Amino acid sequence: MTPVPEAGLLHVTARDAGLVACRRCSRVWPMGQDRCGRCGGRLVSRDPRSLSRVWAWWAAGLMAYLPANIYPMLETRTLFSTQDSTIVGGAVELLLHGSAGIALVILVASVGIPFAKFVCIAFLAMSVRHGSRMAPGLRMRLYEIVDYIGRWSMIDVFVVAILASLVQLNVVASISPGPASLAFALSVIFTMLSAQAFDPRMIWDGIEARAEAETEAKARAEAETEADARAQAEPEAERPA
Repeated sequence: MTPVPEAGLLHVTARDAGLVACRRCSRVWPMGQDRCGRCGGRLVSRDPRSLSRVWAWWAAGLMAYLPANIYPMLETRTLFSTQDSTIVGGAVELLLHGSAGIALVILVASVGIPFAKFVCIAFLAMSVRHGSRMAPGLRMRLYEIVDYIGRWSMIDVFVVAILASLVQLNVVASISPGPASLAFALSVIFTMLSAQAFDPRMIWDGIEARAEAETEAKARAEAETEADARAQAEPEAERPA
């Protein structure tokens, strides 16, 4: 039987109704069930270790992101010279050769988006722990964007893989991935795992807790006001006519 919402509450949550949704296939099941009957995924109303995994994958991605921008991403060998290019260095070279559009795409996809993901994931995790003035709907939208756009950061790795497979002219010229390519791919994978480890349902838990606290504070204030009014009315009633 679904409980009736109390006064002041606008809705009944799935947890209040004794339900839990599968994060893999979104099917809703009773709270006591351990596994999803559709996909076999584990059913958990809230994962208490979610933030620990988020920060662990986040730290691993950050450690891989630093060498990805320091070491060369691409190694070009010709008959007379060898040239190494980092992500930013390769974008600058493209810009100097007149390919400003491609340089902008590489900078945004390989530098801007990964850095923005680190900032957004850290903000979401801290907002769940310490609260935030940003509306929960906006934070949920931010999480969905971070979760969706993360895979596009692999564009630089795809470019290196395509060039390395196409430009192999033996002694004349050859292109091979640099040490930064593996670090960059690991950084993208770790940040994607960090975003997937985050439980977005915790964004709304703080709202419910604050609503309950405000309701209790309001009821307490009304009770104190009523008690004061009674205390003031009793001496007046005891006064002689």
